[in-house]
Amino acid sequence: MPAGFPDFRLGSVLATSFTATLTERRGDALERIPVPQRLVDWLVVSGLDVGSCTDAQLALARELRESIHAAATAAATGEALPAAAVRVINDRSAQGRAAAVLTPEGKRRWRLGPDSALEDALGVIAADAIDILSGERDGKLALCASPTCQAAFFDTSQSRTRRWCDMGTCGNRHKKARFQRKNAVSP
Repeated sequence: MPAGFPDFRLGSVLATSFTATLTERRGDALERIPVPQRLVDWLVVSGLDVGSCTDAQLALARELRESIHAAATAAATGEALPAAAVRVINDRSAQGRAAAVLTPEGKRRWRLGPDSALEDALGVIAADAIDILSGERDGKLALCASPTCQAAFFDTSQSRTRRWCDMGTCGNRHKKARFQRKNAVSP
């Protein structure tokens, strides 16, 4: 990854990993795709190889990201899905023309169009969001227990009681703070 940019927080669910390109939403927000090339980098490591991205396409991607986050947050808290978010997710899904292809190793990959690669990639992300929001996939939408994070994530643990979007960051910070409180020496 190019120097000067924060690392990506990649998970196993494409749509919620995409929402994690903006982290610490309730604290000091950290934008992980601040420039078009950085979105290209994220898409490549997520298996959606696009050649380029314009500022306008980055704006469309961020709009999709925020719509997925709004809808996932509503779903996780049992609220109605925001109509504007649903409209953006559906529009991006309909505009994508990616095709699922099977590799010789038995893996699914996405074939993106040469003239619409970025729009196709956003369509794949939107379709993944639709799968998790509609209950088509086995799991549960939840919000990170970190008060500064509150990221939406898709909990596929057996008990569906996961508390952190990422144990290596938010969960670890909580455990470290709890340890420090427990071991603090009062004067």
